[in-house]
Amino acid sequence: MFNFLKPAPSVERLSEEKIPAAYKRYRIQMFISIYVGYLIYYFVRSNFALSKVYLLEQGFSKTQIGFVASALGLSYGISKFVMGNVSDRSNPRYFLAIGLILSGVTNLFLPNATNITFMFILMLLNGWFQGMGWPPCGRIMTHWFSDSERGVKMSIWNTAHNIGGGFIATVVLVGVSLFGTWKGAFYLPGIIAIIGGIIYIAFARDTPQSVGLPPIEEYKNDYPEYDVEVEDAESELTAKEILFKYVLNNKFLWCIALANVFVYLVRYGVINWVPTYLQEVKNFNPKDSSVAFALFEYAAIPGTILVGWISDHIFHGRRAPIGIICMIGVTIATFIYWKSSSPIAINCALASIGALIYGPVMLIGVSALDLVPKKAAGTAAGFTGLFGYMGGQVLAEMLMGIIVDRFSWDGGFILLIISSVLAIFFLSFTWNTHNIKERANA
Repeated sequence: MFNFLKPAPSVERLSEEKIPAAYKRYRIQMFISIYVGYLIYYFVRSNFALSKVYLLEQGFSKTQIGFVASALGLSYGISKFVMGNVSDRSNPRYFLAIGLILSGVTNLFLPNATNITFMFILMLLNGWFQGMGWPPCGRIMTHWFSDSERGVKMSIWNTAHNIGGGFIATVVLVGVSLFGTWKGAFYLPGIIAIIGGIIYIAFARDTPQSVGLPPIEEYKNDYPEYDVEVEDAESELTAKEILFKYVLNNKFLWCIALANVFVYLVRYGVINWVPTYLQEVKNFNPKDSSVAFALFEYAAIPGTILVGWISDHIFHGRRAPIGIICMIGVTIATFIYWKSSSPIAINCALASIGALIYGPVMLIGVSALDLVPKKAAGTAAGFTGLFGYMGGQVLAEMLMGIIVDRFSWDGGFILLIISSVLAIFFLSFTWNTHNIKERANA
C-alpha cells in the first residue's frame, strides 16, 4: 500500500556522455526542490509566533500561549528523531511532501480550536508532521552532494530557514488582510503548504541511481572515510544498525546534541517572542515588530553562508571554534536587545542575533551528517534535533512564558544569556573535533 514511500530502485545507468549534463541539471533541481520545500515548512511553523499578539487579544495568557507553542517543540523533537530513522529508509520525494501537506491541513484547523487543550493537541500533530521535513533534506543532501562540498552547500540550503521564517511575516499580514480575520495567519500559510507539497512531488527525486546516474562519490571522486566499518556505502541500513552502530554509540553526536539544547533555547527564546516583547515593552506597532522579526531571519542569510565557508576553509572542518565565536556574539547582542531603548539599536541587535545564531544551528546539522554514513544521515540529524527541540524549543516557549509572567521580561533575558553561556560550554568539548574524513586521516 505504501510502496511509493520505499527508496526508489536503481535504473539503468545513462551513457557516459549524458551523465555530466544530467548530473548538473538534477543537482540544481534537487537543491531548489529541498530549498523551497523546506522554506514552506516554516510558513506553517513560524506563523504561530506572529499570531501570539492576536491570541493575547482573544484573552489567552502568555503562560497558555507558551504551553500551546511548547507542544510543537515537544512533538517535533521526537518526530525528527523517529521520522528521521524512517526517512533513512524512505523515498524523500514523497516523505517530505506528505509532512508538508499534513502540516498545512493542521493549520487550517488550528485557529478554530475551541479551547487550549484542543489547540495543544493540534500543535502536537503539527510538530509531528514538521518532523518529516529536515531528515529527507539531509538524505538528499548526502546523496547528491559530496563530502568535501557539503559544508558550503549546507550553509546555503540552511538559509531556507531564514527566507521562510522572514517572509512568513508578510504572509501573515497578507493572510489577515485577505481573510479579514486573525485566523488568516493560519489559513494562508496552510493553503500554501498544501499546494507546495503537491508541486514538490513533481520536481523532487530520490537518489542519483534512481535516475540512471552514478553515486555522488563516484561522480566527484570524493570518497569519505569513516571511524567505523562501512561495508557498502550504497546499501540501505536497518533501523538497528543506524541507531546502535552509528548514532547512539557516537560520543561526538552526544556532545553537539547537548549543545543544541541551549542553542535552540536562545534561537526560539528570542525569535518566537519578538512581536510580543517589542509591542509590550518597546512600544513597537505590529508593522514595525514584523519588520524586526523579518530582520532577524534575513540577517542570518549572509551570516550562515559566511560561517559555513569559515568552518570549511579556515578551520578545515572543525565546527566548534566558529560556533563558539558566534555564541559569544549572540550573548553580547542579546544583552543590547534587552537593555536598549533605541529602535535602531534594537533592530541592529536582533539582526546581529539572527546573523550569528543560525551559524551554530547549521554547523550542528552539518556535523551530524559528517559523523555518520549517508544512509544514517536522517537519524543523526534527528538525534541532535531531538535535543534541540525537546529541550531548547520547549523551554523557549513554556519556560519563557512562565518566567516572563512571574518575573517580568528581565527574568526571560537572564535565562537567554545563561543559555548562551551553556551552549559555549558544551561546544567547547568538541573544539578539536574534525569531520569524519579528516579525523580518519589524522
